[in-house]
Amino acid sequence: MRVVVGFLFAAHGWQKYNEWTIAGTQAAFGKMGIPFADVVAPTIATLELGGGIALILGLFARPVAALLTLNMLGALLLVHLSAGVFVANGGYELVLLLGAAALAIAFAGPGRASVDRALFGSRRSKVSALA
Repeated sequence: MRVVVGFLFAAHGWQKYNEWTIAGTQAAFGKMGIPFADVVAPTIATLELGGGIALILGLFARPVAALLTLNMLGALLLVHLSAGVFVANGGYELVLLLGAAALAIAFAGPGRASVDRALFGSRRSKVSALA
């Protein structure tokens, strides 16, 4: 799941840099009513691209996933909630799914095949110690 979610976030960040451009993303964020769009747009683009790559690798997976969860919460509340469920209408289905998946990674961690595990070793959570 971490690799798939990371890929999707990286793709969205790449899109903001290369397809829409940062200037285009800033303009779009401004039209959507996102505060401080000139600063937020490149920050979000970088978080999604870099954070997506970090998730793919399993590098600092928990904090990166938590930041991406907050990113999706902001997108949900500021842009998509009022449009209803379906993404075809600008709705929140994709944002909700990506946010929930990022939150799951933040809680569960990166898994065995990850840079985090190679660098920091195995850290069993209190929950897994009970099992």
